[in-house]
Amino acid sequence: MKKKNFTQTEYFSKSFKDLSLVDSQINNIEFDGCRFEGCDFSYASLRNCRFIECQFIRCNLSSVNLGFSRFNDVEFIESKLIGINWGNVTWPNFALSAPISFKQCILNDCSFIGLSLTELVMEHCKAHHVDLRDCDFSHAIFTDTDFNHARFGNSNLTNADFSDAINYDIDLMNNQVKGAKFCRFEAVNLLESLGIELID
Repeated sequence: MKKKNFTQTEYFSKSFKDLSLVDSQINNIEFDGCRFEGCDFSYASLRNCRFIECQFIRCNLSSVNLGFSRFNDVEFIESKLIGINWGNVTWPNFALSAPISFKQCILNDCSFIGLSLTELVMEHCKAHHVDLRDCDFSHAIFTDTDFNHARFGNSNLTNADFSDAINYDIDLMNNQVKGAKFCRFEAVNLLESLGIELID
């Protein structure tokens, strides 16, 4: 992997591949239409940065600090994003849909507490021990995602799509689930929150 120091304050339509940015300090930079492929950002600090219509493909962003950074239409694909507190991001005051999406990513031990990310896409992901409490995920797409030990509580999951998702533990009395889609086999787990005993 190549070491990289960002010397400009703005990058437009640039491609960055196989960069080693472990433990780097990357502050006050705007990336517009950029593509990051195979880059290692683990333990880096990306403070006050702005990412607009960017893609992260097969990147490692584990334990990255995203303090006060902004995202607009950013895709994470086949990337590792372990232990990130997404609450440190500066989110727009008004957004019609979530400004980020995750496809085939590892999101273990992340926190999304209190965020409004309607229409969030989290497809084919591993989301173990993820904190999803007090969130607005209405119309989100969570298809084929593994939510082992993830925490849902007081969240808006209205019209969310959990098709082929597994291992979720959602209290029907403590979350809004009207119109949400669940596979029949996995949906049996939802009845546990109602104290219902199922007999074969």
